[in-house]
Amino acid sequence: MTEQSPPPRCDTAERARVIAAAHALGVPRDYGRRHRLHIMREPRELACIGIDIHGRKQWLAPPAARAWARMHAAALHDGIELQVVSAFRSASYQLRIIQRKLDHGQSIGEILRVSAAPGYSEHHCGRVVDITTPGYAALEEEFEQSPAFAWLQAQASTFGFRLSYPRNNPHGIAYEPW
Repeated sequence: MTEQSPPPRCDTAERARVIAAAHALGVPRDYGRRHRLHIMREPRELACIGIDIHGRKQWLAPPAARAWARMHAAALHDGIELQVVSAFRSASYQLRIIQRKLDHGQSIGEILRVSAAPGYSEHHCGRVVDITTPGYAALEEEFEQSPAFAWLQAQASTFGFRLSYPRNNPHGIAYEPW
């Protein structure tokens, strides 16, 4: 992979292999139905949106990348710094996250309360970005106390973004204010 190359994506056959591997790790076969989630197709194209808080390049589908750029600029104009924590990730990458958490002793039930199963994560579609702001821990509920969260609550829908997992969401995934 060259410096400018987007991360690898899963085609239909690879996604099916990843989902089968996830079932072998303990993801229930009726996971999608039970959690009201659908298989997410990965985009054909990805556009780089810059570097995340960990120094890694992040990618989104081109329309989402343009919307992110507009939203990021508008936030900066209003004195709000939005930082990317995570954007596109393939189903294969999501499987590696699940495996790593299992290797660290978490149960599949614990993992699926905070992460969608491989194949079902909105991150696969390339239209999702996890966000933080300086002074707040990444991927923690404390973000909802930030001026950035208040700005996003008021402005994100203008740019086509929404909160994926609000409190008491029908998917059974933990609240994510980021």
